[in-house]
Amino acid sequence: MKLISWNVNGLRACEGKGFSEIFKQLDADFFCLQETKMQAGQLDLQFDGYRSYWNYAEKKGYAGTAIYTRHEPLSVAYGIGIEEHDHEGRVITLEMPEFYLVTVYTPNSQDGLKRLDYRMRWEDDFLAYIKQLDEKKPVVICGDLNVAHEEIDLKNPKTNRKNAGFTDEERAKFSTLLNSGFTDTFRHLYPEQVTYSWWSYRFSAREKNAGWRIDYFVTSRRLDGRIKDAKIHTEIMGSDHCPVELEL
Repeated sequence: MKLISWNVNGLRACEGKGFSEIFKQLDADFFCLQETKMQAGQLDLQFDGYRSYWNYAEKKGYAGTAIYTRHEPLSVAYGIGIEEHDHEGRVITLEMPEFYLVTVYTPNSQDGLKRLDYRMRWEDDFLAYIKQLDEKKPVVICGDLNVAHEEIDLKNPKTNRKNAGFTDEERAKFSTLLNSGFTDTFRHLYPEQVTYSWWSYRFSAREKNAGWRIDYFVTSRRLDGRIKDAKIHTEIMGSDHCPVELEL
């Protein structure tokens, strides 16, 4: 079973850069998107053999998530059931017979860490949500988690220590998630590999490969034996992020 996750940084823009061709080429069972930046009816993008589920932000042109799937879910949930967090279209959960699939676009702490306090509340509430699911059946979480966990996960750790995505607080929350019985699938298979999934549009960052690994597949630890491969598709353009893949 093949799963793909991609922060497309605006699906309409990404579609203009070859999204449909990339979608078909990657040929996934589940294809999860973050930062669709759309409202209902703005783009009708369907693919043969797939059904799709969308969670739109109330604010136009902002955030949003989607999942395309070849397999019909038992149930679908939008958000995490907490009023404060559920206006930005950040989470979709599909309940499958053997597992839950959760795609998430984690809030960015923003310049000057303006939203760090909110981010900390989000982290606690999202983890509680995931743990609740995990009590019933294993969970596969994917998306832009907006954190580079360790120094190996970004090009310039020293200068970014107090910047959004690499604060001690955000990194500690990711550690807490893993310590709650979850696995960073890419790092599990490739403990030493330096590969990034996001590059700033500024300073020719992608050409210089001055990036961050902030897009993940995180799975319940009891699925460790089923992790076949994990990939980061750095060769695929169309967004400031590239797709990440998990094969179970």
